[in-house]
Amino acid sequence: MKIYKRIIRIVLFLLLVTLVYGIWYAWRAFPIISGYGAKNMASAVFLQHRNPEDVLKEELNFFPVSKGSFTVNREDSSVTGSVWGFAKRKAIYRTGVGCTLVNDYSEAEIRAQHFNLPAVPSQNRDTIAWPYGDKISDSLPSNIDNKALQQAIDSAMQMPSKKGGPAYTRAFLVVYDGKIVGERYAPGFNKNTVQIGWSMTKSLTSAVIGVLVKAGKLNPDAPAPVPEWQHTNKEKIKLKDLLHQSSGLDYIEDYNGPSEATNMLFKRGNMAAFVAKLPLKDQPGSVFYYSSGNANVLSRIIRHTVGDSVYAGFPYKALFHKINMYSLVLEPDASGTYVGSSYSYASARDFARFGLLYYNNGLWNGEQLLPVNWVKETTQPAPSNKQQRYGYQFWLNGQDDKDPAKRWFPDAPADMYFADGYGGQNIFIIPSKKLIIVRLGVRTVDENKYLREVIASVKN
Repeated sequence: MKIYKRIIRIVLFLLLVTLVYGIWYAWRAFPIISGYGAKNMASAVFLQHRNPEDVLKEELNFFPVSKGSFTVNREDSSVTGSVWGFAKRKAIYRTGVGCTLVNDYSEAEIRAQHFNLPAVPSQNRDTIAWPYGDKISDSLPSNIDNKALQQAIDSAMQMPSKKGGPAYTRAFLVVYDGKIVGERYAPGFNKNTVQIGWSMTKSLTSAVIGVLVKAGKLNPDAPAPVPEWQHTNKEKIKLKDLLHQSSGLDYIEDYNGPSEATNMLFKRGNMAAFVAKLPLKDQPGSVFYYSSGNANVLSRIIRHTVGDSVYAGFPYKALFHKINMYSLVLEPDASGTYVGSSYSYASARDFARFGLLYYNNGLWNGEQLLPVNWVKETTQPAPSNKQQRYGYQFWLNGQDDKDPAKRWFPDAPADMYFADGYGGQNIFIIPSKKLIIVRLGVRTVDENKYLREVIASVKN
């Protein structure tokens, strides 16, 4: 009888521990699930004008996000997410700046924010030649094997995800020697559809930093101008350390559960302030660690450098509209700072224009928009990155994980560098092959395969 009672007590104790852990985990995780789904549903519905059922099926069908419920309210342009009725989170849409999660600030405060954005020129872009417009030449360079190129594009569009199942590739575009030579879209998407860049946004943020470096307002070798870091052990963090993902901050980039990354993106209204307050873990510049937090600190540095009165329009006026990237939407957090790590939307052609800016060493239509050495510095491996895979918020074709003698993408040249986002959003820039390749979708595919096939379609 005593043994029986002891077993009962142990079982009850274990049940209690399990219940407490479940409540603790739900308290931390449910708001992230609700926030992730609400934000992505809102942007898909109000920016991309998509059907909510399609978004649930394609973007929000994975565990644990699939356990959430997401309600679209077209009257106030919002989406509310919850998990079994708990942890409600709301994302609101505002014209010109996309969608923002309501966190730390009231909805009224967020809706009252004013964004002074430049107007997009009213012109028929289909009558203006690429890249300044959308008129594409029917003729192809003589060294392009069009049949092989079209087969490569077909293969890329139909390629399954690395984990199996559909990859939902929505756009695939190839630029050779500055000209669009191949382009394909999934049903329901076209050259005007804006699509999420996810972490390709980091590369956009880096480019805006470059504009300020050219203007003499920022210096990569100087301490990062972050107010919270003055007179602390973090004041030695250089702007270059943030660009190189080597800040040394105690930050975890993990999307499988609660972490600094998920807390920042889905539970904080001022993302950069949240990251800036994190303790220092490593000596600045000494350890490479990929962090969306670093990119959001960079984004707020841009805001502080140019001032609130011009900040909202600055990235567009100073750079993106100058390269005819008119579809771009940068989405802010609740504090009004653009989420420089993750939230940009643009058409495939506009992402290709951004790649072309770098391919042309920062020169566009006769104007040097980036410092003349910016692309060269961008493509130099961070000293802390032993695999030589990362520069200034761009990835490089560095070493293979298992064999340092081989490249990460073995069938692509060593000079290839690229903007990369969750789910296989990519802008590959290959100077030696005169190629820019853009792929946009939901799931990651075998990038090396489609790179190999596209490269093979160009006759040397």
